[in-house]
Amino acid sequence: MTTDNQQKRQRVAVVTGGASGIGEATCNHLAAAGHSIGVLDIDGEGAMRVAERLRATGTAALGLCVDVANRDNVDEAFAKIRTELGATQVLATCAGTIAFDEFADITPQSWNRIIDVNLTGTFHCCQAALVDMVEAGWGRIVTISSSSAQRGSPRNAHYAAAKGGVIVLTKSIARAYAAHGITANSIPPSGIETPMQHRFQEAGNLPPNETLAATIPMGHLGTPDDIAAAAAFLASEAAGFISGQVLGVNGGSVL
Repeated sequence: MTTDNQQKRQRVAVVTGGASGIGEATCNHLAAAGHSIGVLDIDGEGAMRVAERLRATGTAALGLCVDVANRDNVDEAFAKIRTELGATQVLATCAGTIAFDEFADITPQSWNRIIDVNLTGTFHCCQAALVDMVEAGWGRIVTISSSSAQRGSPRNAHYAAAKGGVIVLTKSIARAYAAHGITANSIPPSGIETPMQHRFQEAGNLPPNETLAATIPMGHLGTPDDIAAAAAFLASEAAGFISGQVLGVNGGSVL
């Protein structure tokens, strides 16, 4: 007799941006839920490190170097995952990049790169995963957007625009694929302490943690695990009637 946990283990979850921060935490939570994990990241060494660590805990995992803005890269990665792990039924799109520019200083090159990675990269991965999900008649898509898409960002207009696009893209997928047993939801984080945040603080683009925490009603920053726990829930059987939603995990900073 097949147990619930064995059924879960037959599912393959792909996490983009899985080498660190929110993506790595999402890999951990989805692995704990019994999924095999495809770890995709432009940092190929980091992706393979996470996959190796997951395999050491008994999880089937594959780490791949992928630029989500490159469609050929994405299609090749999903094909390899399909061959080595199985068909994708859970997708968490955590890959992203950001730049800090005053609006008048945003170059067309910077605009295009931010849109390509954050929005077009999400589009590429969703299209690649949906092929398997439609065939299975079951799927979960969780996109990571940003609270900047909800309230604007004066020094990140290109990033906010891209993440706003991610939210609407997610809602559109939810409507288009609901009849196939597929859900799509978005999480827009805010005030999450990550290695990327630390790099921006060191570069002078973000204030220290104490200043950031003061803007959050709960009085402290969140962790990647806070986002990953929400993503794992949205990827579960229990969330089967939740689709097209925006689940803010932000300590009350965006209501």
